[in-house]
Amino acid sequence: MKFTENALNILTTKSFKGIGRSWIKKYIKGDENISRIIFLINEYSKQEEIITEDFFNYKKSEIFKEISLITNNCDGLTAIGDDDFPIVRGNVKDGDYPIFLFYKGNLNLLNFTNINIAVIGLLNPTENIIEREKKLVREIINNNCTIVSGLALGCDTVAHKESLQNGKTIAILPNHLGKITPSSNKSLSEDILKNDGLLITEYYNDFNSARELSSRYKDRDRLQALFSDAVVLAASYSPDSGKIWNLIGKFDSGARLAMEFAREYNIYTAVMYDENIDFNDPMFDLNRKLLNDSKKTILLKQKKLQELISKIRISKNNINQQALLFE
Repeated sequence: MKFTENALNILTTKSFKGIGRSWIKKYIKGDENISRIIFLINEYSKQEEIITEDFFNYKKSEIFKEISLITNNCDGLTAIGDDDFPIVRGNVKDGDYPIFLFYKGNLNLLNFTNINIAVIGLLNPTENIIEREKKLVREIINNNCTIVSGLALGCDTVAHKESLQNGKTIAILPNHLGKITPSSNKSLSEDILKNDGLLITEYYNDFNSARELSSRYKDRDRLQALFSDAVVLAASYSPDSGKIWNLIGKFDSGARLAMEFAREYNIYTAVMYDENIDFNDPMFDLNRKLLNDSKKTILLKQKKLQELISKIRISKNNINQQALLFE
């Protein structure tokens, strides 16, 4: 597994009590030696005891042992300050900014110059939704874009599988790369890698509780937005679908969270929706709600997708030209 000393230092620093993404984003730039990191921890964190270099190195060696367990399933670890650490899309607060990623596959797919579009949705789409989503994914791929999704069942699986026909895809996972979640999509994860795709996660160990897994899913949803230039919702219930339609069961929240993150970060959001056939379908409740709540949510009619991709491409070209001026 490929990683730098910087990445291992950041992973170790994150393991100390009370130190999170926001603290690391504020104090760590990526070129600090251990002495500097220890000074920052002792001076600006809420550690109850003074951290010594010996103790830091001990924790570092323990973490090295842990990540060594996933060596066969992971190509590398990259962290802020590393040359290959990807730039996120949108405007994000420090607490949400990723500080390290474990990956397997083509990390270049996260390059800022690449156009990545997330396609997400519910776990139990109908055949009609599946066919419409497949068509949408094909159109995105034909515009030289990469599909991003979360490797979940349902709409995520449809997005990944369809992208394998003629394009590339990125799967963002809620667990370490040695334990694909859900396990039923392990073969799909292997197909993604065979097709020059990418698997990424923020985790190198297993979750300890259902509550922790739920938190990881939320962070997964945030990464779907941060590494995408647009987030497209195929179909999803809304949180109040059960009450509205007198339905019993648990309804999806992941798609809702990913769309909320995208809107918070000022990343394009779009939905698949046809009022003539979807108006009385609870599986499109979230799509309908997003369209009603925000004028910024794009309704993906035939020409709208082309317009969206053109806007993204123009925006990226402008950013690249500005960057060249300062080189």
